[in-house]
Amino acid sequence: MDITKTTDVPPPASQPTAEPKKSVNRGATRAGDRIFLGLSRGSGILLLVIMAAIAVFLTYRASLAISKDHGNFLTTFEWNTNLMPPSFGIAVLAFGTVVSSIVAMALAVPVAVAIALFLTHYAPRRMSGPVAYVIDLLAAVPSIVYGLWGALVLVPHLNGLFGWLNDYFGWTGILSWQGGPPRSMLTVGILLAIMILPIVTNVSREVFRQVPRMHEEAALALGATRWEVIRMSVLPFGRSGVISASMLGLGRALGETMAVATVLSPTFDIQTSLLDPGGGTFAQNIASKFGEATQDGRDALIASGLVLFVITLLVNGAARAIIARRKEYSGANA
Repeated sequence: MDITKTTDVPPPASQPTAEPKKSVNRGATRAGDRIFLGLSRGSGILLLVIMAAIAVFLTYRASLAISKDHGNFLTTFEWNTNLMPPSFGIAVLAFGTVVSSIVAMALAVPVAVAIALFLTHYAPRRMSGPVAYVIDLLAAVPSIVYGLWGALVLVPHLNGLFGWLNDYFGWTGILSWQGGPPRSMLTVGILLAIMILPIVTNVSREVFRQVPRMHEEAALALGATRWEVIRMSVLPFGRSGVISASMLGLGRALGETMAVATVLSPTFDIQTSLLDPGGGTFAQNIASKFGEATQDGRDALIASGLVLFVITLLVNGAARAIIARRKEYSGANA
């Protein structure tokens, strides 16, 4: 007789489900974090308040000056605030500021990028370190020192260059020279290029040093030359950084004062040639005329400062827009 022994096996007890842990926002409980958050937020708000206060002050004083201006503030080729009523305009100053900055950028940015590439990918370590140190020192030289060097050393040695440009490119009209002293927009552009060169070089060098090593090794493994590695890996990765460095240099070129005032012989007119004396910049005009200006004259200079303020904001905004459009090509997310 078969006896079947059955054993009832109780079902396994259900494991108690673990309750999800509640996330604890430690930033709201630690006193140090709360203090740091408050200081950071307050600093950001304070910066916005200061910028707004500057804009309001410049706008108010500029409105007082423009209301008394006998000429057209945007198109008048004259700056005479001692007349009754005063007559002044920013056409010459805007032209000189833009032209000198463009010349400086055209001369400085290619050289700065080339120096940065040389220091990061060509120069031996024993050479790159001292050269980078010297470039850092050049960035710390005061503007007035550059201005004195430009007036005493650079200007006397530009006669040969101006004569050569006039002989071979004078037919363009832009590089014609009448034989006067070489205190022109090209001189200002050369001096500004020397001044912004360390800034653009330093930032570009740091950007090129951040290129992922595997990008360069992959290009070398495919048989690329050193220049092809730079063209295909380094420059696309550092494009946004180079643009940022260029905008930093442009900001200094737009607002440079003492160096420009030292080497430029301003005449309140627009010259078609970059080699002839003439023109002026916003910062140089403010520095040279503020001390002897009357109340109306100071308001007029503040009005020109407002224009420079707006130009600087537009340049920085354009730089941010360019970087935002090209950030997907920078390789930063790789």
